[in-house]
Amino acid sequence: MSLNQKAKTLKDIKFSVLDLAPVIVGGTPRDSFKNTVDLAQHAEKWGYERYWLAEHHNMPGIASSATSVVIGHVAAHTNSIRVGSGGIMLPNHAPLVIAEQFGTLESLFPGRIDLGLGRAPGTDQMTAYALRRDRRSNGQDFPEQLAELREYLQPTEELRVRAVPGEGLDIPIWLLGSSGFSAQLAGTLGLPFAFASHFSPDNTLPALKVYRDHFKPSKVLDEPYAMVGVNVIAADTADEAHRLSTSMQQQFLNLVRNQPTQLQPPVDSMDDLWTPFEKQTLNQQLGSSVIGNKQMVQEQLQAFLDETGADEMMVNAQIYDHKARLRSFEIVSEVVR
Repeated sequence: MSLNQKAKTLKDIKFSVLDLAPVIVGGTPRDSFKNTVDLAQHAEKWGYERYWLAEHHNMPGIASSATSVVIGHVAAHTNSIRVGSGGIMLPNHAPLVIAEQFGTLESLFPGRIDLGLGRAPGTDQMTAYALRRDRRSNGQDFPEQLAELREYLQPTEELRVRAVPGEGLDIPIWLLGSSGFSAQLAGTLGLPFAFASHFSPDNTLPALKVYRDHFKPSKVLDEPYAMVGVNVIAADTADEAHRLSTSMQQQFLNLVRNQPTQLQPPVDSMDDLWTPFEKQTLNQQLGSSVIGNKQMVQEQLQAFLDETGADEMMVNAQIYDHKARLRSFEIVSEVVR
């Protein structure tokens, strides 16, 4: 049963793209950025609402570590789709720097920039230390960092340190999370909330309930607005979709083994690659994934919407072949419009 009383259909909500700028085996980050621009241009044509890129570090298969730079590149090669971060890991940065970076982006591409913020490091502990230079920094001061960032963008008093550009600009801030911490904070502050159900499915409904229960109307929102992430691997046949999905499964398997790699080509069967325990773990982590042909994707997306009552879905597709990845996003656009 949906957490919202009002039943929604896929045509009632917005759909957006999450791009991890995957680096495939045999490919380079340069290839990934070319594919990112191509996908963004197609997503714009197919009616997607926004195109977000994620901050990850020390990951051989993800090219979007300099997230703000890639956002600018995508925005410069598109015309109308919103472009943003899904997300910037705020504890990795000085809030002033993020205010200036996104103030610059908003000044260059007015009305098109989103600032999604998370508190995780987006990497392993050693790399987190290389970024933060303080082993005590664990994200617990995220609310204070967020308040500082918002003050730079919309100052309520005369500040001795000012974000130029950034000050006075209306840049939508989203809070991202995979647990209840950011959900409660987003609700209390009256901000939109994006939940990472594409890799934390078991926490989806509890986190959405926390967000809605704690929501307080603000200058930003009168009512709660919740986005959920979903892995979608769509193809013209169910068999092909399941084959394509093995690249995503291999990626998560290597992460579970603490051996991140570039995105692997699909295989006919995963049986020789994982143990029964690993299979169970991955099936749980990828529980919100939608895999199949057009009809199956439509039915599974509607079921996920019925379950979550989401206001928006953000689609991620870790597919090795770029043309197949484009086709997957095209199929989603066909079933939701």
